[in-house]
Amino acid sequence: MCGICGVFNAYSPSEVQSMVQKLSHRGPDGDGVKPLSLGTLGHTRLAIVDVNGGHQPMKAEDYWIAFNGEIYNHQELRQQFLGDLTFDTQSDTETILRLFSRFGEKAVSMLDGMFAFALHTPGKFLLARDPLGIKPLYWAEEDGKIYFASEIKALAEFSNNIREFPAGHYYHSELGLHQYYFLGQGIIPVAQTEEEAYPMIVSILRESVHKRLMADVPLGVSLSGGLDSTIVAALAREELHDLHTFAVGMEGSEDIAASELAARALDTNHHTLVYNDQEMLEALPDVIYHLETFDPALVRSAIPNYFLAKMTADYVKVFLTGEGADELYAGYDYLDRYTDAPELDVELRNITSALHNTNLQRADRLSMAWGLEARVPFLDTQSISLAFSMPTEWKLHNGRTPKRLLRRACVGLIPDEIAWRPKQKFSHGAGSRDVILEHANEKISDSEFSRESARLASEWDYNLASKESLFYYKILREHFTDEQIMPGMGHSRSL
Repeated sequence: MCGICGVFNAYSPSEVQSMVQKLSHRGPDGDGVKPLSLGTLGHTRLAIVDVNGGHQPMKAEDYWIAFNGEIYNHQELRQQFLGDLTFDTQSDTETILRLFSRFGEKAVSMLDGMFAFALHTPGKFLLARDPLGIKPLYWAEEDGKIYFASEIKALAEFSNNIREFPAGHYYHSELGLHQYYFLGQGIIPVAQTEEEAYPMIVSILRESVHKRLMADVPLGVSLSGGLDSTIVAALAREELHDLHTFAVGMEGSEDIAASELAARALDTNHHTLVYNDQEMLEALPDVIYHLETFDPALVRSAIPNYFLAKMTADYVKVFLTGEGADELYAGYDYLDRYTDAPELDVELRNITSALHNTNLQRADRLSMAWGLEARVPFLDTQSISLAFSMPTEWKLHNGRTPKRLLRRACVGLIPDEIAWRPKQKFSHGAGSRDVILEHANEKISDSEFSRESARLASEWDYNLASKESLFYYKILREHFTDEQIMPGMGHSRSL
């Protein structure tokens, strides 16, 4: 896990060095800048796999790469397609280089993992991002130069024309932009009944969790005590004798009590952190700077994420989370309104496709703010394919407990008290929602809210939903222009 940046169609080592410095939080284990014939690559490294041998930008043959992410099938790719080659490292980064030298841009669709990378080859270059957009990537074009970086803050000095690089795509300097992944693609056996689906769900999640235990550094699990994180922890515990788990909240928060129950049942080495109102408000500007959005649902849940990552980074460098389960299995309360299966299916696909600049943006930014890698097993492409291969009727609420399908599949895997615990948004369970809302309402006057609402609606067609949103917006505007943040603003529908 790392930060990447660079410029193509220009010789710009000084600019790239400045970008690297802006991304230093993403890579405390080293950095590098490499001028090349078509541009300059920059990298900050969080060493996870092959700690001693994975320095970047990395070269193999005539190929150079700046890579952020993890490729979980990199050893299988070496054995299946590259067995005749001699490798210099055990890094998944080198696997990508060797794969591209043999298969060209077709190699993108062979990668199983989360990634964003820039590849420099003789006479051409390529940018690519993973299927769901788990890892971030932004780009901007100025006077023929193509800038790219893991975060907006690294590009803000050089351009107002910053756009998010689309998930599931690659850009080839000669072939243009191409989509290589479509949501839910893949061949998955179709379950005929809900009961038949249960073992399929657990089997694919087990494989997804176990492959994400790949690391040469300490690894743990975010354990809020909710259904999703407890499933991940239970499956990780099958493989790890000493599993560290982590939870945060305010005094008396429901998440801490539930997480302790789950940790006892799973016999994990559990850590908790309690924060107060003042600590939360003091952290808010830093949270929003790292988050790079003022969407209120994201900011609310980003605050406990911030404290979670701060504590977790003291013990491990990698942790697994339960992100994505609510999108795949209809966990949000607002989905009660859908009583028609086709309409619910459309909504679930929409919110899953939007994760790249909503919950996944939050998960990446707040973990990387503390040099910590977050992995999301529910969003394995096989897990997504399975979830969307099943009849949507099985996910309709219709008076039933949300995510009933997932809950019943995991009976016996996790404690019943957790399996049937009602859904809590992270900001609710951790206790942070009401304090921030009251503070924002005190800081923003009615006249200011009316004035700014009209302006943002007129200039950006953006609906400023509350004083809370405007409060966050004003903090973000201390670092970025409207032109830099508004085009890529995500919108969480679950608020």
